[in-house]
Amino acid sequence: MTITVPATSVARARERLLPAYFLAGVLFGIVLTKGELASWFRIQEALRFDGLYLYEVFASALAVAIPLFWMLERRRVRSLVGEPIVIAPKALGRGRRYAIGGTIFGLGWGVTGACPGPLFALLGAGVGVIAVMILGAMAGTWVYGYLRPRLPH
Repeated sequence: MTITVPATSVARARERLLPAYFLAGVLFGIVLTKGELASWFRIQEALRFDGLYLYEVFASALAVAIPLFWMLERRRVRSLVGEPIVIAPKALGRGRRYAIGGTIFGLGWGVTGACPGPLFALLGAGVGVIAVMILGAMAGTWVYGYLRPRLPH
């Protein structure tokens, strides 16, 4: 039995949930900050292979997320707005684009000392200079969007 949800009701449900999504983002930012996952020193430590803290956190996140996502998919759980939660399979390829993209991402992460994820958490924690990185990330996203039709995908 398939249940379909009209698009307009999904849009309205998403709008109703915006405050909850915002609160979840704020709480996630607090966890990132308090857990030192947004710390420049922790990131540099991991990139230099001087400490295992970030690797242990990532490994524990995978150990929790993989079985939970498997369970969500197996039980056909629906989202808060009624849409089915589907994890689409993705074919991984080989090629220079992954090496080039990974290198650009890694260089940006190493130079700034911040993964894109916690940028706003760092700004909220009072690290004002991170605003420059946020502007750079936004500019990079815009450039990618502009160049995307001409890039090999």
